[in-house]
Amino acid sequence: MTYSDIFMVLGGLGLFLFGMKMMSDGLKLAAGDRLQTILQRATSNRFLAVIVGILATIVINSSTAVTIMTVSFVNSGMMNLMQAIGIIMGANVGTTFSAQLVAFRLDTYAPLFIFIGIMLHMFFKKRNIRNIGYIVLGFGVLFFGITVMGTPLRGLADDPSFNTLLTTFENPLLAILAGFAFTAVVQSSSATMGLLVTLHIAGVPIPFETSAFIILGINIGTSITTVIASIPANRQSKRAATFHIMFDIIGTTIFGLLIFIFPAILSWFQATWSESARQVAMFHTLYNIATLLLILPFVKYASRLMEKIIPLKPEEMNAAYEKKLLYLDTNTAPTAATAVFNAHLEVCRMGKIANENLALALDAFFEKDADKANKVFEHEKVVDYLNHNIASKLVWINNTILSNPEAEKVGKMFQLLLDIERIGDHAENIAEYALCIEDNNIKFSDAATQDLMKLGALTTHLTEKALSAYELQDESHLQQTTALEEEIDSLAAQCTENHISRLKTESCDPKGGIIFTDMIIDLERSADHAYNIASAVKK
Repeated sequence: MTYSDIFMVLGGLGLFLFGMKMMSDGLKLAAGDRLQTILQRATSNRFLAVIVGILATIVINSSTAVTIMTVSFVNSGMMNLMQAIGIIMGANVGTTFSAQLVAFRLDTYAPLFIFIGIMLHMFFKKRNIRNIGYIVLGFGVLFFGITVMGTPLRGLADDPSFNTLLTTFENPLLAILAGFAFTAVVQSSSATMGLLVTLHIAGVPIPFETSAFIILGINIGTSITTVIASIPANRQSKRAATFHIMFDIIGTTIFGLLIFIFPAILSWFQATWSESARQVAMFHTLYNIATLLLILPFVKYASRLMEKIIPLKPEEMNAAYEKKLLYLDTNTAPTAATAVFNAHLEVCRMGKIANENLALALDAFFEKDADKANKVFEHEKVVDYLNHNIASKLVWINNTILSNPEAEKVGKMFQLLLDIERIGDHAENIAEYALCIEDNNIKFSDAATQDLMKLGALTTHLTEKALSAYELQDESHLQQTTALEEEIDSLAAQCTENHISRLKTESCDPKGGIIFTDMIIDLERSADHAYNIASAVKK
């Protein structure tokens, strides 16, 4: 093989991998937002979770993206471990679709796909049509990469040094290691499988047995990205990632031994499908289906095993209050769709801290508890930290290629950060009032205290409802939050009238009058910000 041939192979490989990425990114843009909703809600049992995992992976052409989103759901508490296990197993089957697609040998039509994709992506203004064009363009680039690699790769069949290298991989363990290492590096089993199928299409003399063991290694390699993504996450997410790699290791071990002991299994594939590329693609598909059927009856026991292997640590209960990003600060570069979802989780986390801080500030005020007031100040520092760092991440996300729904979500998040941060500021104000009334021995009448307690309870209830509506993207809460906000406005006006009446009759301490009025303003404005948060759910 000449240097020219090597450059052609490398260039073709680059086009192939880039085309694979373009397809994946385009599919995520077209379906990512709806996909997240489906993943979150359509997992009521393990069988449905498996089906969702299969379909979601086929739709966006990336088991890595699906499993990382699943880990994020588990980390946020929106999905339990059993549901996550089902999706992960389904994703392993869904990822086999791309290899089947490559095996169809559509490289002859690659230039046509490129032309159609360019026309749709460049000359249409509608974002959805442009996204479709991006998908078609990626499809064409992928198969054009196969065409570019084809001629020089065929020359490898007569290359003695390459044939010598292939004999090295006749050792099953080395073949498994090769598949594992390459997939771990490129972080995509679809790309590795596509390349393996392409080598067979080009006529490279890779023994089918060697390819089978490489596939077993590929399956283990694809779980590494999930493990990396779970490093900064909680224990539940680590359990899901551990199951993923355990699932692949069990499948590789069992079926590797079966192939080694019963070579007739591979002979059956060769007898059933004449083309070597199709044999490889079918082995990949049927192996993953068989592993799924083998493990599926034991999902409940696997879940319990993960809980024993990775027990929950007491200090992780307070992880939400750490001054760091839990979902956006990952060790892997997230896709646009995953980054938007992770930003949503961070915003929800910030909202919960602000709401809990508001409730804590009210407790500090009514109980005249300086320790609780000081905790409010500490938690407010976390809210301010999250506000600044989430906003910085949103700027980066906003500069990526986003679908219409995702771009709209990011735009709303900037405003949501301001609303949540202001709720935190009002909580801090109330905590300062708590210290003030304790230091100056200010007292309120029972009627004034009751008014403030009622207004405070309604405000924290509204904030909780608003954050829940945003977290679940549930418009059904809008009517209730609107009614609560109107009730708070009415009550605030009534509290002010009652306060004026008490001042006239001198039944209220004038020194507390300013604090009482400021408390009403802080609670009413907190309610206004909470209503803004709930309104962000509107489509």
